[in-house]
Parts: sequence; structure tokens; C-alpha cells
Amino acid sequence: MRLKIRTFTPLLALSAALLMAVPQSAMAQAWPTKQPIKLVAVFPPGGSVDQVARLLAQPLSQQIGQSIIVENKGGASGSIGAAAVAAAPSDGYTFAVVFDTHGVNPSLIPNMPFDSRKDLAPVVIIGTAPMVLATTTGSEFKTFADVVAAARTKKGASYGSIGSGSLGHLAMALLGKGAGLEFQHIPYKGGGPLMNDALAGHVPLAIGSVFLVKPHIDSKRMRPLAVTTPKRSPDLPEVPTLAESGFPGFDAPAWWAVLAPAKTPPDILRRMNEEINKVMRMPDTAKRLDAQGIDVVGGTPEAARVFIERQMDTWSKVVKDNNIQAD
Repeated sequence: MRLKIRTFTPLLALSAALLMAVPQSAMAQAWPTKQPIKLVAVFPPGGSVDQVARLLAQPLSQQIGQSIIVENKGGASGSIGAAAVAAAPSDGYTFAVVFDTHGVNPSLIPNMPFDSRKDLAPVVIIGTAPMVLATTTGSEFKTFADVVAAARTKKGASYGSIGSGSLGHLAMALLGKGAGLEFQHIPYKGGGPLMNDALAGHVPLAIGSVFLVKPHIDSKRMRPLAVTTPKRSPDLPEVPTLAESGFPGFDAPAWWAVLAPAKTPPDILRRMNEEINKVMRMPDTAKRLDAQGIDVVGGTPEAARVFIERQMDTWSKVVKDNNIQAD
């Protein structure tokens, strides 16, 4: 009997391994028929993350034949919603829609309950957008060169952002540190309060996404001075980039992405990636994303991983070099 058991032990081990592999394979083949898919927007309703999630949900639902629910789970610069998705079952029914703060949070927020690199799997980069440095139309700053001149004085130049540790804050810190410019940061609790004070002239300069600032540029109440990406924004073609304004190579885009729990089966990640790419190529979806000031990126999960990890590395150094603290 002992001889018989020893003889068949490798077969038993192989059978056990195959049985363990079956559930994940079957899960991938059956997806997404079991239940509705949840897109967790990691910021509250009304902002760009919420709007991107809802913009994707309907055409994606029609395409894959399954209901898609958008759930807002905001707080702590998107880390609360991201933590919830990291802890969710890795079965392909829970995804996160995140903002550029996802690339900043690991270096800015101590003791996060998850590892951004290990506990979440990138699915796709939805798109990027420049941030805009702007001022009121009655301001003394007529061009970005005027801002540079002021920032070279002892008094410096003051600007507002949507909060400490926001990408706008970090972009200006990177610009100031690299060029020896003196900027005083005034943090606000979101885009609404920032724009209210900027329009009233209470803060001389404001930096925010095209989505946030462009309506006030269109109404002629604010003057754009520069954008933070290497190429000019199609939405603001007359506005120079920081790169062409004397700071070559400067690049600080806002971005949006879809992530999944880390152990989600690769076949499901690949399928979701393909379906989202298809949705973003639809003319109506592309038009609606463009209306938000977002340049569609798409691409593979691996390309998304490389992009996000590069963002984490870039902003980690800026946070450390400038001793930036979260609100």
C-alpha cells in the first residue's frame, strides 16, 4: 500500500494543481456574466473622476453585456477608494477609476493600508490633460514671463492649487526648485473654492486642470499663461507650454486610469483593457472625453504600469526634495 501511494504521489500532486487552476480559468471564461461590475470613482460626485467613470460606464455596459455601477468612494486624495478596491475580491467585478493623485499618494500619505504598486493592477490609462497656470484678466501678469520675473524677486509670486500635495502644487514646486524661483503656495479645499478666490482676485495665480479652468477662460474672466505638458493643448492652442517658455522637458500632466485588485486573472485584465480601448475609440466617447479636456491615451496594461510607476518615482522625489506635507 505504501508503495502504491508513493508511486502515484506525483499524479496526485498534478491533479491537485490542476484542480486549483480550474476555478481561476473558469472564472475568466465566465466573466462577466455572474453579477454587475462596479467602477469605484475614488473622488466625490461632480469632479472629473466621477464624470470619466460615468462616461465609460454606459457604452462599456452595452459592449460587454453586463450592468456597470459607478460607486463614489472619496477621501484622502483618492486613497480611501483605492484601498477599498485593493481589498476587494480579485474576480473582475470591482475596478477603480483613479486620478493623478494616485501617483503622489504613496510618498505623501504615511501608513496607507495598501501598497500602490503591489496591491493594484493597472488596466489602462484613460487619458492625460495639461494643467493650466492662469490669472484674472485684470491681473498684472500678462504673460508667463511676468510670472517668472516676479518669482525671481525676494517677494516671489503666490499661487493657489486644489490642495497641498495636489499635482498642481507639486508641479509648481518642481518648477521653482529647478529654476530657483520663489513661489508661495496657497492650498484650497478643492477646485470650487480655488476658482472663486482666483476670480475675485484674492489669489494672484491659480493652477488647475483644463477641465477646471477652461470655462473661466472661455468667459473671458481668466487669462491662461502656460500649460504644463510638452505639447500645447488642443483646447488652448494659443497658450504656450512651460517647455517652450524657457523650461525644456517640463512635463506634469493630469491623468486618469482604471485599476483592478492585484490578483485579478490576467485574462480578465486583458479583456477589460480591450473593451475599454474599444469604448474610447468610439467617436461619441472620444468627443465627450475631449470636452473634458482629456487627450485619450489607451494602450496595454503594461504600458499603464510603466506610466504610473514613472509618475510615482517623479513625484516621490519632488515631495521629498520640498518636504511637502498633505493637508
